[in-house]
Amino acid sequence: MGLRLYNTMSQTVEELRPLEPGRVRMYTCGPTVHDRAHIGNFRTYLAEDLLRRHLEARGLKVHQVMNITDVDDKIIAKAAAAGKSLSDFTAPYVSAFFSDLQLLSIQPAQELPRATEYLGPMVALVQRLVDSGHAYQSDGSVYFRVSSFPGYGKLTHLEAAGLRAGASGRVDADEYEVKEAVGDFAVWKGAPEGGPAAWPSPFGRGRPGWHLECSAMAMELLGPSFDIHCGGVDNKFPHHENEIAQCESVTGLPLAQLWFHVEHLLAAGGKMAKSLGNFVTLDQLLERGHSPLAIRYHLLSNTHYRQKLHFREEDLVGAAQSLERLATFWRRCSAPSPAGLGPGGSGDPLVAAAQRARDRFEAALDDDLNLPKAVGSLHELMREGNRFLDQGRAGSGGCVAAIATLRAADSRLAVVERAAVGEEPELSPEERGLLERREEARRQGHFSKADRLRDELLERGLVVEDTKEGTRWRRL
Repeated sequence: MGLRLYNTMSQTVEELRPLEPGRVRMYTCGPTVHDRAHIGNFRTYLAEDLLRRHLEARGLKVHQVMNITDVDDKIIAKAAAAGKSLSDFTAPYVSAFFSDLQLLSIQPAQELPRATEYLGPMVALVQRLVDSGHAYQSDGSVYFRVSSFPGYGKLTHLEAAGLRAGASGRVDADEYEVKEAVGDFAVWKGAPEGGPAAWPSPFGRGRPGWHLECSAMAMELLGPSFDIHCGGVDNKFPHHENEIAQCESVTGLPLAQLWFHVEHLLAAGGKMAKSLGNFVTLDQLLERGHSPLAIRYHLLSNTHYRQKLHFREEDLVGAAQSLERLATFWRRCSAPSPAGLGPGGSGDPLVAAAQRARDRFEAALDDDLNLPKAVGSLHELMREGNRFLDQGRAGSGGCVAAIATLRAADSRLAVVERAAVGEEPELSPEERGLLERREEARRQGHFSKADRLRDELLERGLVVEDTKEGTRWRRL
């Protein structure tokens, strides 16, 4: 049995069957760059990264597209208030997003289209919708006629008549009221002559609707029908529902074979959101001394991606400790002469334990990416391995097998080896300054000062060790 994933469309866990053998085409809804993304957003991107890594570990070639929404009504309003062009206003947020991806070890998609770069395909899609009778012009804008698509609501399993316009929090229903029906939505938004962020089109000057942007870019880069469409649960309606209507009404093909949605990150009793003020960004957590490895590990492995995760900052401490236990076991097994190493041989119990853990890890991920269960198998291996080493029953072959299992698992986790070998490069400016001052104090022979700086670093959660190879550090 192969990889099985929950499909929002069918509401069942299904075996993934790529349209092309050995290749998966995947679209992931990316950021709208009017502000920094918060860790609630990154919970979704991390789950999508886990999905891609597991697909690749299973030998599949993944073609991933993630859009960058660099034009919508909120961006336009904020850029105008700041007196900047769209590109100047969005540039720092785009840069911050890519920096955060790197810090969290999220692989960037092979293609990262920006909405402003795909206006041609967007205008062409609007034209196809108008020509086929699925869209109509009204008062300078173009609207999708929901009544023309009988399948509207099939993703969210709601009757079209019961779907509320404007539920996305975007401004479609508030600012564009000259429509045939309240549920119709804008695919092209007319702009007054001389208005900001507007482009020429056969329908007059304007800009694409948010929903249309993803539809056009997805079909342009992945084709009219592809394997997996990803996003957060808040994208299901109206965004993904509208994408389906726009695309399938002109192609007659299912836009995606499988719909993958990640549940909310909760904080202070509700969904983490800028509008509620209960959000926290990655850079804020780093400034407070938390490790990006622990943040990645916590957001991925604490709770299954289809369950809500209640974020409490103190839980990052527990995540760091859990990760450090795995890292310590890695270091013990990879040492030139592991403590407690026995004769091993054909009856080495650690070899069998490593294979059991690897089989259980892969089986758990194959079952709808159940990473919490998969990580449990690694901790069981750690407990068994430490016991066998303490008893002198594990040999070098067992240690090699244990490292091989951890390394295979870490192709998905992307945290254990870096935590084990001290290659975590992310330090706050203050921490980096303290480390540099300590090194300078040691070079000058001011060892009492160096000791005080080491104690200060320890208070910040950094353990500093002086070895023959140089100074190494790790987070508690």
